[in-house]
This record gives sequence, structure tokens and C-alpha cells, in this order.
Amino acid sequence: MTSRIPFYLSVGLLIAVGIALSVIRHETYGVPWTPGETRQVWDIEARVEFNAIGKPAKVSLAAPYTQEGFTLIGESASSPGYGVSYVDSDAGRRAEWSIRHAQGPQTIYYKTQFLVDDQALANSTPPTEEITKPTFDGPEEAAAIALVDRATTRSSDNVTFTRELIKALNDSDSQNSALILNSMTKLEAASKLLAYAGVPSKVVGVIELEDGRRRQSSQQMLQVWDGKKWQIFSPESAEGKKQQNLLVWDESNVSLLDVIGGKDSKVHFTMISQEVSPQEATNSKVDADGLLNFSIHSLPLEEQAMFKTIMLIPIGALIVVFLRILIGLKTSGTFMPVLIAVAFVQTQLVTGIVGFLLIVGTGLVIRSYLSKLNLLLVARISAVIITVILIISVFTVVAFKIGLTEGLSITFFPMIILSWTIERMSILWEEEGAKEVVLQGGGSLLTAVLVYLAMTNPYVQHLTFNFIGLQLVILGGILMLGTYTGYRLTELRRFKPLTED
Repeated sequence: MTSRIPFYLSVGLLIAVGIALSVIRHETYGVPWTPGETRQVWDIEARVEFNAIGKPAKVSLAAPYTQEGFTLIGESASSPGYGVSYVDSDAGRRAEWSIRHAQGPQTIYYKTQFLVDDQALANSTPPTEEITKPTFDGPEEAAAIALVDRATTRSSDNVTFTRELIKALNDSDSQNSALILNSMTKLEAASKLLAYAGVPSKVVGVIELEDGRRRQSSQQMLQVWDGKKWQIFSPESAEGKKQQNLLVWDESNVSLLDVIGGKDSKVHFTMISQEVSPQEATNSKVDADGLLNFSIHSLPLEEQAMFKTIMLIPIGALIVVFLRILIGLKTSGTFMPVLIAVAFVQTQLVTGIVGFLLIVGTGLVIRSYLSKLNLLLVARISAVIITVILIISVFTVVAFKIGLTEGLSITFFPMIILSWTIERMSILWEEEGAKEVVLQGGGSLLTAVLVYLAMTNPYVQHLTFNFIGLQLVILGGILMLGTYTGYRLTELRRFKPLTED
């Protein structure tokens, strides 16, 4: 009989290494074991893409700065072959890249780190330029005067005046607003009307912070001087925007991105929020050693945001192994519930459950008809896949038409997995009956719900993403569960009569 000592030693080594890596991560870099009670840092990455035309290329991107609520603690650029510099110009602070020759698609990364800091010094430089009063044509001037007079009578300072003015511009019943907005956008109208009223303001490019957000574009908003500092307003809402969720990226409003020697240029932003210790937060930049460089935290933020979900899948696998080996819960497919749970994360739980039941139920009805055609397996599965796609398309359109926008998210369901699930349940129905289908289908749904609850737990999300070593601990736990050959919990009821005797 083969000795299991090497196996247990290997499992113990995996768990020990995983715990050691997690402890090092905590002690060396100050990453907390639990979310909360720490300092928040936003990693924001700008990804610049353009097509070079075989000539010298120069790229200039507006760069952010320390502002109210945010302290700039680090910035870096990844641009192989390019020279990079940070300059202060009349157009504000900018990052500039240059190269003597470039050809074809080019990608440049610019990454910044901002510490959420209530004590951060804001850009409180008062406006110095004299406000130039704009002109309006014909009836627009009468409408502008009416809007300004209305906002003036209902306000007491620059902030309340701006709020009332934006409220008037968003009033769909106002003829004056309709006349002004007939020839310009709300942003242009608000900016011109503020200048017409002598209120200091400027248009800025703003990034709305949302953890894990990918491929976001900057938004143009207004900054209004209230006498002490600049306050942000969106022309689409009369309510002042929350400063802690908005980061001013381009203060100059001259241009967000300039490219010379290239075409089809674009820039989008990816952001991730991380919790760090107070000691780490006070450092302007932590020098990364070899261990950190080989972690997922050294990847571009867009890939990090993707891994934030991927790192939760081992937790789902551990739950499935536990439920199947120790509890004896039956599921349709081994890890199908994990993929369904990932879809639930995108669709939300109730919408996901309803969508799953509708798709699988409708698919079983159609599959029962296909079984009468005596098709070969490959053709039958292909037909089921197309059927699932059609079912999802129909349900999505119907949900949109009746106003259930939550139903639009069922497109996140894995179509191939659902097709195999329908095929498996249909065969099971023919061989074992409806009871077995209900048991396995219900077990799959219950498992998916439990995995969803684990994946959406903030503590689990924090640990799996920030402590990569825990993946080794989970692996060791799964290997240990795999050695269990005893009775499952659901099997014990079969032996209850023996205990009674």
C-alpha cells in the first residue's frame, strides 16, 4: 500500500507557504486582514492608444494633481522606447512622451496613486482672469436674462445660484431653457450663463471613481468658485456632486490628449480601490521588491480588475467540493454552479435565479421536442446552444419592452454551460425521472446561491485579492477533502433504522 505521508507533507507545505506569504504581505506591506479601519488608495490607470504613421511621435496627456480629498502619492509610466517627462505648462500639468520613430498601433500606460485624505490641500487659487461677458443672439439673450434673473432671486451666493441655474436648465417645461439648449449643450449653456452672471467658473475633466471600473471616459463638469474653494457641479443634476467620488483629472480643459505623429488616438481609464495601512499610506511611493513584482498587483489595472473576480473562483470550488464530498449534495455538472454564481454576481441574485429558471425550464421543453427527432449528439447540442441564445435574446427584449431593465443582465449567463446543463437534465429526466432532475437542479441552484453569497462577501473579496497565498491554503484544503472516503451526511439517513434496532 502506497504511503500517504508524502501527500500529507505536500499539503502541509502548501498550507504553510500560503500562510507565510499572507503574513509577509501583511507585515511587510501593511495590508490589513479585514477591510475597513484603514486608509484607502485609488490606483487609476490611463491607457492611451493610437496608430503611429511612421514619423516622430509626441503624446501629451493631462496629468492630475493633489486636490481636495485626494493626495497624489505616486505616478509612473509604462511606455517602452518612449522618453517621458512631467511638465507644468500654461495648459496645466501634463505628462509627455516622445519617440523618434513609431509605426503601427501604440499603447502607453500612465498610472497614478491617490490617497483618500481629508487633510489634502485643495487647489484654492482664486480666479484671476477677468470674466468676459458672452453674447447671445436674438431671442436667446432674452431667455438668458430670464434664467439668470430667476436663479438670482432664488439664491444667496455663487453655489446656490449655480444650483438654481442648473435646475432651471433641466426643467423640461421651461421654454427659456428649451430655447437656450436648442443651439448648445447643457454644459455650454451653464458655462455661458454663469459667465453672463459674473460667476467665476471653469470646465474641468472629471473621473468618477468606482472600484473595479474599466474603460471609463472622463466627464466634463463645472467648477464654481464659492469664495474659498472650487466646487464641482454636473450640468445634468442640480445637486452638488460628492467630492469624494470625483477626481479632477484635467483642470485646464484645453485638451485631455494631444498626439502628434499619430491618428485615431483615444484614452480610457481603469481604477481599483485598495486598503492600505496608515504607515504605507504616508509613504509617497513604496519600492516594490521581487515578490511584489511577481504578484497580480504589478499588472495593468484593467487586468487587475479582471483578476479580482477570477480570484473568487477557488472559493466557489472549495464550497462545491465540501457540499459534494461531505454533505452529498447532488448538482448537475461538477462546477457548473460556480459559473452560474459568477453570472449571479453580474445580474444580482433575484434576477439571476429567475433568469436561470426561465432559461433552463424553456430549454428543457424545447429539448424534449428535439429528442423525438433522433438527432446525433453534436447536432443536438448545437441546436440546444442556438436555442439558448434565442431564449436569452427573447427574454432580454421582452424585459426591456415591459420596463424590467434588470432583465437585460441575463446575457451574462454562460450559454455553453447552460446548453450542456439542459442536455444533461433532459437525459436524466428520460433515465431517472423528474424527481432526480429536481434534486440535481435544485442542488445546483442552492450551491450557486451559496457560492454567490461567499463571492459577494466583502471580507472574502478583500482576502482573496490582497493575499494571493490564501489560494495555496484553499488548494491544500481541497486536496485534503479529496481524501475523504467516508459516508456523506445525506447518506446517514439510510442507516437510521440500524441505530433504532
